[in-house]
Amino acid sequence: MNKLISKIQIAFKLALTSLRLNILRTSLTVLGIVVGVTSIVVVFSAGDGLRSLILGEVESYGTNIIQTEVKTPSESASFAVGEITSLKVSDMEAIDRLNNVKYSYAATLGQDRIKYGSESQKVFIFGVSAPYQYIDSATNLVEGTFFSEADDRGQAQVAVLGSKIKETLFGDQTAVGEFVSLGGKKFRVVGVLEERGGSFGFMDFNDMAFIPINTLHKKMLGIDYAMYFIHELYNTDIADETAEEIRYLLRERHDIDNPDKDDFRVSTMEEMIDILNTVTGAITFLLLAIVLISLLVGGVGIMNIMYVTVSERTPEIGLRKALGAKKGDITWQFLIEAVLITFWGWLLGVIFGLVLAYIFALLANRFGLNWYFTFPFQGVLISLLFSLGCGFLFGIRPAQQASRLDPITALRKED
Repeated sequence: MNKLISKIQIAFKLALTSLRLNILRTSLTVLGIVVGVTSIVVVFSAGDGLRSLILGEVESYGTNIIQTEVKTPSESASFAVGEITSLKVSDMEAIDRLNNVKYSYAATLGQDRIKYGSESQKVFIFGVSAPYQYIDSATNLVEGTFFSEADDRGQAQVAVLGSKIKETLFGDQTAVGEFVSLGGKKFRVVGVLEERGGSFGFMDFNDMAFIPINTLHKKMLGIDYAMYFIHELYNTDIADETAEEIRYLLRERHDIDNPDKDDFRVSTMEEMIDILNTVTGAITFLLLAIVLISLLVGGVGIMNIMYVTVSERTPEIGLRKALGAKKGDITWQFLIEAVLITFWGWLLGVIFGLVLAYIFALLANRFGLNWYFTFPFQGVLISLLFSLGCGFLFGIRPAQQASRLDPITALRKED
């Protein structure tokens, strides 16, 4: 055992010396591995960051939430506001009367220009029911109040502004009580939201104007259909039963007798989190598969370089064998050399990957996303195993070729 360890140590030193003497070639050889490992680290770190971002937004509503959303009859169906016709505000009001439902709000998204004085910008208009303020825990006001249920029922032209809109239109001036033009209609500002991270899809909450959903429907869009409902429950333990009650109620209201023809989808918070984890996991796996191909390409490059190295060092191999080196000694030397190359590439790739992932997280936060840098332990481990595996897999053939050289023929090549 000690003899084997000694031989490996000698082979390691010889391989390290060879790599040092050919530093330029070594650097070029590891480039493919570096790129592959860097990509793996970034993919896993970004995947973890994306998962945390999305789950953070979902969980900001709390765990006692059920979502009811529009379900189109086919994948080709459009999600344009004018074609969303399955969920009415009256459906939400009916659901709100169920025993385990504490609050409900309906939501529809629009887009138009908002103006105040000489300032103007295009904004997303988020039409919601008044209970939105109780369900979304991140809804905090720095000025005024949120609009009331009476405002919603009366289709009042009142608005709550996101922090960026308020800053653009009013600067340091108080916005509450002022009138803005929204879609050509006069709205009184009743509140200003505290700046918050996160987004609705890829839309910044701070760049949104919130108005009563009935005002948006009746006075701006001319519709009576919502994009989705959110329901807060009294008792989370019976969330599944409540979700089934909602399905039964909507099928009855929509005259649906076949669940396969549902024009809505009801999801508990647990189901939504499972779906998000599945989607982000699938994306990460797909990107990982693509990146691993680049590592294999890097491994082929290492194999070709090792063949060239064996050819160039044929006299050295012949001399070592003439002095008593065994086939195994030569094999170990070149195999360790190949593995060292991939290890060096892995180490550089991890460093570059972590730096890039950290920079990406900083930039994402600069744009208002709650994107946290996470150390991708799984990605680092997978890239290490795959890199060393590539070194062994693509180094074994050149190493065996070197060990089979005839010492006399090899020494003659020096001439």
